[in-house]
Amino acid sequence: MTAPDVKDVPSEPAAEEKAEAPRRPPAPRPPRISWQKLTVLPAALVALLLATYLWFQQADLDALSRNALSGGQVSKALWQHIQLTVISTFFVLIIAIPLGILLTRRAFSKATPVAMAFANMGQATPAIGLLALLVIWLGIGRRAALIGMIIYAILPVLSNTITGLKANDPTLLEAARGIGMSPLGVLRRVEVPLAVPLILAGVRTALVLNVGTATLAVFGGGGGLGVLITTGITNQRMPVLVLGSILTVALALLVDWLASIAELLLRPRGLQS
Repeated sequence: MTAPDVKDVPSEPAAEEKAEAPRRPPAPRPPRISWQKLTVLPAALVALLLATYLWFQQADLDALSRNALSGGQVSKALWQHIQLTVISTFFVLIIAIPLGILLTRRAFSKATPVAMAFANMGQATPAIGLLALLVIWLGIGRRAALIGMIIYAILPVLSNTITGLKANDPTLLEAARGIGMSPLGVLRRVEVPLAVPLILAGVRTALVLNVGTATLAVFGGGGGLGVLITTGITNQRMPVLVLGSILTVALALLVDWLASIAELLLRPRGLQS
């Protein structure tokens, strides 16, 4: 009678070591926002504004330039520009996103080409011409400028909302319906979160468009940094023109940076690449 093979019987210590082997902790998730993203552009903007301030400190300004830049005129124009941008973007969001969601529903899908045609017409029209028509219709004031900015910036948000919702995987939507979700639940918990990246990209584009278009609000009596730019051009005062232009560029870059940060923070974690 032969003895059992020792190799076929696992030793007790080896089995215990295998059972007690610690599990590896899951790898930490990378941060959504890198330190370069948080610091590089703000540092560049601070350097730009500091250089502009130092240049104005030693610049030889005549009486007309000093009058255009004194008495809080610069801060007033900047604040008006920010107000125009924020208010117009707010109305773009509450109009374009619900309308984009509505146009992706089966009952209203046939109206999509008509809505997109009107949105394309609004952006294809030159901004100054659109503002002139609104001033003729509504009169001089901030209202005409805001309506013109809204019409001009509605296209990217509307088109991105429609594209993002239509790009969703039908199998995911069918699976959500299969587990008993209502149509509203599928929209709120599946469709919109999957479309968030494209919607946020459209919002970011609309914000930058509004910052640029707000410079034309001066021709409709809406104020903003366009006051400094037009004053510098009409009176041939380069310091006033330079300040208005630099502030507009810095504001556009700042708004784009803030929108990119919001885009990273609001994007669902599961869609991070």
